[in-house]
Amino acid sequence: MTAAPTLRPGPAAGAALLGGGLLYAAFPPVGARPLALVAPALLLVAVHRQPLRRAAWLGLLHGAAFFVPLLLWLQFAGVAPWIAVSLLETLLTGLTAVGLALTSRLPWWPAWSATVWVTGEAVRGRVPFGGFTWGRLAFSQDAGPLTPWAGVVGAPGLSLVVVLVAALLAAATLRAQQDRQVSGPLLGLVGAAVVLAASGLVLPGPPKESGRSTVALVQGNVPRLGLDFNAQRQRVVRNHVAATLDLGARVDKGELPAPDLVIWPENATDIDPTVDAEIGNLLTEAAAAVGQPILVGAVLDTGDGQALNAGIVWDPVTGGGARYVKRHLVPYGEYVPFRRQLEPVFGQLALIPRDFATGEAPGVLDLNGVRIGDVICFEVSYDGLVRDVVEGGGELLVVQTNNASFERSGETRQQLAMARLRAVEHGRTVLVAATSGISAIIAPDGTFLDRSEIFTRDLLVAEVPRSTALTLATRAGDRPEAAVCLLGAVGMLAALRRRDTEVVVVDDVAALAEVAA
Repeated sequence: MTAAPTLRPGPAAGAALLGGGLLYAAFPPVGARPLALVAPALLLVAVHRQPLRRAAWLGLLHGAAFFVPLLLWLQFAGVAPWIAVSLLETLLTGLTAVGLALTSRLPWWPAWSATVWVTGEAVRGRVPFGGFTWGRLAFSQDAGPLTPWAGVVGAPGLSLVVVLVAALLAAATLRAQQDRQVSGPLLGLVGAAVVLAASGLVLPGPPKESGRSTVALVQGNVPRLGLDFNAQRQRVVRNHVAATLDLGARVDKGELPAPDLVIWPENATDIDPTVDAEIGNLLTEAAAAVGQPILVGAVLDTGDGQALNAGIVWDPVTGGGARYVKRHLVPYGEYVPFRRQLEPVFGQLALIPRDFATGEAPGVLDLNGVRIGDVICFEVSYDGLVRDVVEGGGELLVVQTNNASFERSGETRQQLAMARLRAVEHGRTVLVAATSGISAIIAPDGTFLDRSEIFTRDLLVAEVPRSTALTLATRAGDRPEAAVCLLGAVGMLAALRRRDTEVVVVDDVAALAEVAA
């Protein structure tokens, strides 16, 4: 492709900022999904053939305009965590923008740009402390013509397709700026972008089902005001017991079909039912009312000062049985890295008096004869954790979550969008059980079979398909992402070797003065 003019600092900064704002709007709670195809194009135009330092600043502008509003829900833990995480993600976006500026000098730069963007997402999803995946382009496409790509190339591949469409639009924009008239190459770029954007419509649907089961999700709700800590914990578990007793009564009356599987959410009981006899008896009473084991989200004591965030199978006769322990814990939420060094400086860390212990085994459990794959809360955003339970034989995906602190923010809906995408990616029914909403039953094609409102007590009951077949995305695992990241690295190294790029890498005081102006 022929070289296109570089934007001056003022217009470039405006494009980067606008792109970040539009990208925020592509995600829930706004959810204007097509904007995810436009927003990256603005950043790509802004950094095209820019000096690397300027590209970094443009990336910072874009990242701040995106992540600061996207992660506003983190304020529940205080302004400091919100700013800290937003700043970290913004800095990583700045580094990605440097890679985009580098590869914009290569032939066929739109394809190289897509590989660099996915490489940036891969880094953000892994560092530090296991990474943070919020803001991944794929998670903006939980419904739409591009969504079926998730079942073929996985979430990283879907991000690649989204960026490739955006890069073609960026190339068309730059071409129009250069030619100042409608030309054959311009029409070709726009046509290619349109065709690629609609390409998911011709892809195959979810794999064949292996059977059907009737599932029941219990959303007991949480009290919001007027209770101390212990009373709050008691009320939450009793709410879920009462809702389950209601489920059993309605089944006996013929108002609801008898469920094969009953799922409670994360933190349905923060009092260890294996230690507290009263709570254990309540769970046994609930399981007896529905005549089968219940998957209960529980906080369990380890006996050595730590705790486990677990999903435990509670049998009406034998009590607690098989369990899944959360494998990816929330830093500064479920454990405190560098606690000894930071606690004297940040006194609020004392509000997390003990660290949770990390689970080791994938959450593949037998529940009333059905193999389920369990992940807990934001684990649904990590490719490997979800893929592990599907490859381990999970016929249904379960997401136990507690979003009570975030319910009136974007977090709940952002996480729900991830669950919808996982349904398509792995061809599985996804059961999202939340303490206070939004609970949902999601079909393998990503459509909602049922969903709850927030801060209500609810029961979701539906017959759903199970499957043992693996999608192409599941079979491929993380190999496509690794290949794309390798290509991204190759592209950036190749760009660094070009004579004109080497000049830009050096940069000079005049360029910095121009940015400041």
